[in-house]
Amino acid sequence: MNLLDRLLGHDSWTTHQLLLRCKKLTDEQLDRDFDIAHRTVRKTLEHMIFNVEAWADSMSGRKIRSASASSIEGLIGRHQESAANFAAISQSVSVAEAWDEQWVDQLDAKRRTYGGTVAHVITHNMHHRAQLLYMLRRLGCESLPEGDVLSWENGVGSSSCDNSI
Repeated sequence: MNLLDRLLGHDSWTTHQLLLRCKKLTDEQLDRDFDIAHRTVRKTLEHMIFNVEAWADSMSGRKIRSASASSIEGLIGRHQESAANFAAISQSVSVAEAWDEQWVDQLDAKRRTYGGTVAHVITHNMHHRAQLLYMLRRLGCESLPEGDVLSWENGVGSSSCDNSI
């Protein structure tokens, strides 16, 4: 497995693991206000997933979609689709060795490299996953994934999360 596949696989898997943990939370817990990130678990997840959707759309020249489903099931579906789309784009860039080629961002008409954008998307969600781990611990979730690449590579990933408030 090459480095890109490792980074993409880890990014997608770790976000998916956190989404699965969130299935056990109530709407009150998902929407509880914290003094970090996008203030709630749900808004942070929405931001992370929309970020991948928007960058994949923009890099592909597609119109950037509007954010949609915000239930955990809806977010899981959006995550699976956006992660697959982003991975396909990233792998195409890798095969073409187009890391330094530029494209024009739809949001602000800036020229960006494909390599810089791929690196940005992968590292962006790492930051927000750390914030989610903080919020989930505050909500009583236990045995959360560490979220590091070696744990992913070794197949670690079971946990429990109760609904205590």
